[in-house]
Amino acid sequence: MAWVGLGADGLSSSAYGPEEAFRALGQHTYLAIMLGLLTALTVFIISYAYSRIIEHFPHGGGGYIVATHMLGEKAGVVSGSALLVDYVLTITVSIAACVDAMFSYIPQGYHHYKVPFACFLAVFLIVLNIRGVKESIAVMAPIFATFVVTHIVMLLYGVFMHTDRFVPLAHEFKTGLHHDLSTIGIFGILLLFLRAYSLGGGTYTGIEAVSNGLQIMREPRVQTGKRTMVYMATSLAFTAGVLFFCYSLIGITPVEGKTLNAVLADGLFAKWPMGNVIAFITIFSEGALLLVAAQTGFVDGPRVMSNMAVDSWFPHRFAALSVRLTMRNGIMLMGSATIALLLYTKGSVDALIVMYSINVFVTFSLSQLGMSRFFIQRRKEDPKWLQHLSIHLLGLAICATILVITTVEKFAEGGWLTLLITSVVIALCYIVKGHYLKVRAGVNQLDEMLLDFPSSGLPNTDATDHNAATAIQLVSGYSGFGVHTLLTLLTTFPKTYKNVIFVSVAVIDSGSFKGAEEVAALEQSVQEGLEKYVGLARKLGFAADYRMAVGTDVVESATELCQQLAEVYPRSTVFTGQLTFRLEKFYHRLLHNETAFAIQRRLQWNGLTTVILPIRVNI
Repeated sequence: MAWVGLGADGLSSSAYGPEEAFRALGQHTYLAIMLGLLTALTVFIISYAYSRIIEHFPHGGGGYIVATHMLGEKAGVVSGSALLVDYVLTITVSIAACVDAMFSYIPQGYHHYKVPFACFLAVFLIVLNIRGVKESIAVMAPIFATFVVTHIVMLLYGVFMHTDRFVPLAHEFKTGLHHDLSTIGIFGILLLFLRAYSLGGGTYTGIEAVSNGLQIMREPRVQTGKRTMVYMATSLAFTAGVLFFCYSLIGITPVEGKTLNAVLADGLFAKWPMGNVIAFITIFSEGALLLVAAQTGFVDGPRVMSNMAVDSWFPHRFAALSVRLTMRNGIMLMGSATIALLLYTKGSVDALIVMYSINVFVTFSLSQLGMSRFFIQRRKEDPKWLQHLSIHLLGLAICATILVITTVEKFAEGGWLTLLITSVVIALCYIVKGHYLKVRAGVNQLDEMLLDFPSSGLPNTDATDHNAATAIQLVSGYSGFGVHTLLTLLTTFPKTYKNVIFVSVAVIDSGSFKGAEEVAALEQSVQEGLEKYVGLARKLGFAADYRMAVGTDVVESATELCQQLAEVYPRSTVFTGQLTFRLEKFYHRLLHNETAFAIQRRLQWNGLTTVILPIRVNI
């Protein structure tokens, strides 16, 4: 099921990666067989390298986590930003290739509708995701199975029904090689081959999906992830490698308005009963799988955002696992960027793949470099460190070569744009991180002043009175922020409340969602903080208690707890704090998630008075 759910992104790249590489050969198609073999080998090398990432970084995050932990936060933000742009391009390329596949069977007079139709599909996916439609294995499985079955039939039929072409094909290889040796030389052949190989880098673009989405797999997660990588690598290597062989064996030549796979399917199934229908189903399954691959961009992109938000490179609201907080803004951002790129490139798969490959191989290269350093550091602990290191160094050499050649070769044809977009994302990440560091410094001043707040007298040991006036205070961890809110409450409403009930939610975000032990540790930490608040309130003369919940959505969980407490303490008022700044800027609401106001709106709608107390931060 993981192969179906996460393998679509990788396997669907066989619809456009091999075609780009084959077209790049020009008249030198005799090299396609060698290109197919090297492509299949590269799939296995990169997949094996990512299996090691799964083994040693089992909590998901893929290239961003590896680069951050092994190369430092600067490399991490570069890798994460490239990965985010990569997921936007996953959606864009998949939609554009899907449209190309489907329009292969539509008269050319209607091909000017390609871009509008691609934009329609992008809007369709945005709406579906915003309305909460997630990936479903039940929906994907028939599409995936149809693709696999039709392509196995097409490729095996293409090979075994053309065995008489093996000898002529070998002769064509020998003749073509001899001709090129006498004209452009061995160095020219190598450059030509490397160029085609690098421009086919789109073939490998979905391999990292398994390591990025590892957290959604069932236990044993590592074994499941590694087995999924084997399935995906085998299926992709077989499909891409045999496609190159069939292109050469049958002598496929480009046809205006059709993909090479559509030309191949038409040629192979032409003499079959209902051959046109079978060819259409084969290519239609490609288009459907590409649309599913586009959906993985909408699902996995926000996951990368959430990992970066935990490290304060993105607004903290993206760190929540809640669908509303994590997905909605990410979906709109990625969807809008997709439509802009479709319009800018006019839906050209050639241009988009260049942009796509550059970002993918930035992340790949940093991941391989990070894992190489990882095994060098573990050389005294891991007896197989040299074996693993050699794979990652080989992967690094391959990925860096493809990155450099693609960037240099296609810089003027879209390479510059993807580098510019990625650089802008990196710059924005640094701006966001800088703001959070300034706020953190301001909050630290509160901690220094208030965490050791002096209190005298014996603590109040009375039980809380359900009929007395009660202040329900929302808090996070024990901090100067929460103590400041409590003291503001006391000075603003002196002698009004007899009880203080502290409410906190142990929020499971992308940084803490690693397993039962981590969640238990999070819950214990929140409980200890609440007990400190209760102790302080009792020393100040109040009867105090606490309530807590564990959840992925702080607004929903806190609202539910407050409503339950209001039934027990009918004379209650909810209090919470909110950071306020001397000069309110337009970006403050984006970076500070306005949780307090969201809770206030819900509780006041339900008839529960809620007061937000300002907490000033000087930055």
